Amino acid sequence: MSASIDPTLRRIIVCPNCRGDLADGPTDGPADGPTDAGGDELVCVDCGYGYPVRDGIPVLLVDEARRA
Repeated sequence: MSASIDPTLRRIIVCPNCRGDLADGPTDGPADGPTDAGGDELVCVDCGYGYPVRDGIPVLLVDEARRA
């Protein structure tokens, strides 16, 4: 999952909810939509929100986040 995200981008993105660091989430969950690869996400280490990664692009919208 994170291999498809540009390393430069990974260094600068943070959680839009709390500005915490984002870590790789589980990759075995169900797909959330037609373009979702099936559970790829970035998870905030502080607040626990999980942000989907669709087609290699992190969707950093709090409204789209999976709440822990």
